[in-house]
Amino acid sequence: MYWYNQYLKQWRGKASLLRGELYLVFALLFISLLSSCKPDTIQNGIAQKYFDIHGYFKADAARLQKLDHLTLKTVTHNGITETKKVHINNWEAELGLFIGSDINKPAWKDSYTIQSSGDIIIYRAKTFDVKTQVVVINKNGDKVKSILIYNSTPDNLLYQNNEKLSYFPDSIYIIEKYQKVLLLGTNKYIIKGNLN
Repeated sequence: MYWYNQYLKQWRGKASLLRGELYLVFALLFISLLSSCKPDTIQNGIAQKYFDIHGYFKADAARLQKLDHLTLKTVTHNGITETKKVHINNWEAELGLFIGSDINKPAWKDSYTIQSSGDIIIYRAKTFDVKTQVVVINKNGDKVKSILIYNSTPDNLLYQNNEKLSYFPDSIYIIEKYQKVLLLGTNKYIIKGNLN
């Protein structure tokens, strides 16, 4: 029985070392995964291939924040509409869907075709696996007159999401969102905000 107790002590010692090594390996693996999950960034000094949607809407959100105007906002959810004058405390969050439609991510540098005609530039996705499918920018010289963005997730059995985002600086923004979730049903949202 003595030899069995000695064997058990040795085995427990090796097992605790092995367990400690496994914890260390999992901890290092977890840390490396976290560091690889950071969002894509645009490198400073490198010219962007497409219109800077992210930068444009961040700057306009900051401008609207400084103006601090009341906004006439209309929200329609599945046909039920409510309109109020509201004070928007966080324009960056309010325009979050526009800001999130950035097509200048490094992984997408060759994902869009560019078509221009006069003051209109159209960016169209080459495949359906990117969220932002179409961007239409209407400019008057360097001044943006309007931006239209069409976002969608690839159709699958569980979830479908389509967005049409319209922005007319100093005038109005419109967010039209259609969601279909299996077992939860369909939701249609329209949000309109008058900017003047």
